[in-house]
Amino acid sequence: MAVTRSAKPVSSDQDVGGFTAGAAAAGVRDGTARRLDVALIVSDRPCAAAGVFTTNQVIAAPCVVTRRHIEKGPIRAIVVNSGNANACTGELGERDAVAMAQATALKIGCDPHEVAVASTGVIGVPLPIERIASAVREIEPRQAGWGDVARAIMTTDTRQKTIGVEVPLAGGVVHLRGIAKGAGMIHPNMATLLAFVLTDARVGVDDLRRITARAADRSFNEISVDGDTSTNDTLLVLANGASGLEPRGDELPTFAGAVDFVCESLARQIVADGEGVTKVFEVRVKGAASDDDAKRAARTITTSNLVKTAIHGADPNWGRILAAAGRSGAKVDQRKVTVRIADVVVFASGPRPFDVETVRRILAQKDMTIELDLGLGEGTARAWGTDLSAEYVRINADYTT
Repeated sequence: MAVTRSAKPVSSDQDVGGFTAGAAAAGVRDGTARRLDVALIVSDRPCAAAGVFTTNQVIAAPCVVTRRHIEKGPIRAIVVNSGNANACTGELGERDAVAMAQATALKIGCDPHEVAVASTGVIGVPLPIERIASAVREIEPRQAGWGDVARAIMTTDTRQKTIGVEVPLAGGVVHLRGIAKGAGMIHPNMATLLAFVLTDARVGVDDLRRITARAADRSFNEISVDGDTSTNDTLLVLANGASGLEPRGDELPTFAGAVDFVCESLARQIVADGEGVTKVFEVRVKGAASDDDAKRAARTITTSNLVKTAIHGADPNWGRILAAAGRSGAKVDQRKVTVRIADVVVFASGPRPFDVETVRRILAQKDMTIELDLGLGEGTARAWGTDLSAEYVRINADYTT
């Protein structure tokens, strides 16, 4: 393929050099091995690693163990299970997370500290660690195993969440692949959210951690389905350098933009697959006193149950949008605010006449945009939210039964 310089990543199904993946069925949740629920992602060499984890003070054992392993040095593999969060399981839970790392280390021939661990599923139930370890031994990672991994980490998800891109650099092309899961308990503060991004670029660990923190803040930290921050939220980014190419100078921001692109795509796939979701809306705030104020306003609007239910019912009740911004903690002066639903101005320093049926039709669509100009400064932010449906209540009322 001819290499052309571009500031934007290009969609690609090419393999990410040096990485393989696979999955197996362990019957993690109920002892019946009916579906893939244990997965491995393996690098043929040590990787620079960066991670962002839940800020919930009730933090799951795999997050504790993985954060410790990343702080120690390079990572060779990720082992992950669905069906059981290994959260609120005390010292036993931490031992079981370590045991998952040990089983993986024996499988691929590395130190257990070179293994990252992730789990997702029901809280407060001990892991069936023997079944998981047995499944790890069965897995044969391969270059075409990404679909199996994407299926294995699903819980209430209805579809896989993946993306592959390539980034042209002066010396050739580097590749990135992202895999995620999440449908409920989505309100990350880095839901139940897991995301793994792999690249064959050579990137220094300090740069990778800075890039990862920024990408999380611009993507996963800007989505909400239900306002609940999980005990297990984990974003891991591994760079193994198998391409032999290192983004330098002006190319490093290009690479960082590709990581942003992958994370935003995964975040938007998560929102679109939210539990009971029928609609997704993007909130754009500009003119805020600061970026932090813009973020507060945008996130409060996306998490407002009154806004979410109005959108579900296609009710053009714009007052709920402005009220949510006003209680967000951001500086808001209603005499300076403009509110648009799509391109329809409904408020500009006061109520504006608009065609109600036109706005109803906008709100009846599956995707829509709400924009607020606070008229106070240069701060901007985006956030993505979902409607709130009776189906969401049904799913979560019956989650363990």
